[in-house]
Amino acid sequence: MRLLRTFVFVLLLAVWAFPASPGIAQDRSAGLQTAFARAQHLRHGINASEWFAQSASDYSAARTDRYTDAADIALIARLGFDNVRLSIDPEPLERGPLNEEGLNTDFLARLDRAVDAMLANGLAVQIDIHPEEGYKQRVRNGNDGVERFTMLWRRLAAHYANRDQEKIFFEIMNEPEVSDPYRWAGIQAAAAAAIREAAPKNTIIATGPNWSDIADLLTQRPLPDGNVIYNFHYYDPHAFTHQGASWGEPWWIYTHDISYPATENSMNEALKQVPDPAQRFKLEHYWLDHWDAHRLRLEIDAAAAWGKANNVPLICNEFGAYRRVTDPASRMNWIRDVRSAFEADGIGWTMWDYRGGFGVVWKEDGQPAKVDDKVVEALGLKRR
Repeated sequence: MRLLRTFVFVLLLAVWAFPASPGIAQDRSAGLQTAFARAQHLRHGINASEWFAQSASDYSAARTDRYTDAADIALIARLGFDNVRLSIDPEPLERGPLNEEGLNTDFLARLDRAVDAMLANGLAVQIDIHPEEGYKQRVRNGNDGVERFTMLWRRLAAHYANRDQEKIFFEIMNEPEVSDPYRWAGIQAAAAAAIREAAPKNTIIATGPNWSDIADLLTQRPLPDGNVIYNFHYYDPHAFTHQGASWGEPWWIYTHDISYPATENSMNEALKQVPDPAQRFKLEHYWLDHWDAHRLRLEIDAAAAWGKANNVPLICNEFGAYRRVTDPASRMNWIRDVRSAFEADGIGWTMWDYRGGFGVVWKEDGQPAKVDDKVVEALGLKRR
């Protein structure tokens, strides 16, 4: 059995790596037309984070029903967003009791209510498998993990295949953290094949390995399936967007009020915040590397060039700046410059996130959200 699984994995990788036959090429052309058309539903989106994913300690109905509710979904539509990226932790979805589809009955019912509310408000939905590290590690390190992952997608895609196929998108995996781009290409091809078997008409969202950065996207070749949109994430420079964060680089937690764009005077003050000289040197590069609107545009142009060279539609479905200790004016400058660069290159975007640490609103569980109008303005949106 293991030998058979390895053969299937290698076969899928071969399909990804070599040109298609004329018949498949014709199907791919039709799929591409669909993908480009449907990408127009993903122009201005928001991430519904920490709701059905990133909260392994509590996925109870008591929490999810209060964390983001029907009023929030209606507000997202009124703010001018056209889509929501709905992140889903696969672990509670696979946990018993299971229904006849092989999915957790209660968790799936709550997902259905969220998806249906989004569709009812005219929003497209990116259904994003957003695992914790342990799940990713099993996919990364063994074919058994890949098989489990593809089986999940076959079930989930079949469940949502009969809803609005124009507006339901299947995103293979958030930031897969697979360092080998060739292995990730094979895994992604296997998952895409499972989705397509269960949902022949929906559009798939694919990505690069590792953290789905632009550099990761550039390692990939498009899948044989034409009905696919390609995705990357953008948080550069992390010294600015993750100042004050308690994850990632250990020195981020020390930093605050770092301005964007950086000036020599502002960096002289910011460098005093970091006690370790090697870490200070890393922070200093934020200024030395000339991070400004021009630099951001050049980086995003590289992703756009890959999309044009491969004739595929592109989106960026994560970008944002952590707001806890960031100067609000600098944060708005960065959001506006990144959003403007995406739009100049014809790339749809989905900001991270609705109510979390990078949010567009402030909200307490079960309470009405308070909109940050400055973020709405920086995103170029208008309330309906």
